[in-house]
Amino acid sequence: MASTTFSGPVTSTNGFIGALTGDVTGNIAGSGSITHATTAAINATATATAAQVATGYITSTSAAATAITLPTGTLLGAALGAVQGTVFDLYIDNTAGANTVTIAVAVNGILSTAAADTAGSFGDLTVASGVTGLARFTLMFSSATAYVFTRTA
Repeated sequence: MASTTFSGPVTSTNGFIGALTGDVTGNIAGSGSITHATTAAINATATATAAQVATGYITSTSAAATAITLPTGTLLGAALGAVQGTVFDLYIDNTAGANTVTIAVAVNGILSTAAADTAGSFGDLTVASGVTGLARFTLMFSSATAYVFTRTA
């Protein structure tokens, strides 16, 4: 495969212009950031919808303690098009909140072995409020309808 360098705008007369869609396999290298174009707000104790979780970024600005229960593995798997081996990161942003957010898994969602063995880190399901109130959780699907849940940041 040849390597080509371009400068200035590039157009294709027989291809497409736009964002990459579909599956990406292999190694991805580079620098930059990921921006979540859509976020979901959950400001009271509730079960999150699959659509809310599928945004990948949930905010909470509640003054009261808030518990967010994730949807079932079946609903979430369908929303994400998950199959065995699908990995999905979920960010919880409680920086504008004034109380703790606690995450809970639902049917067909289980805590990973790391979460069960190390409750103080990988199994920490609470997100503090204020400047430290950010958390990343990873969901790994063992099938289209079941996921394992771990805190990863």
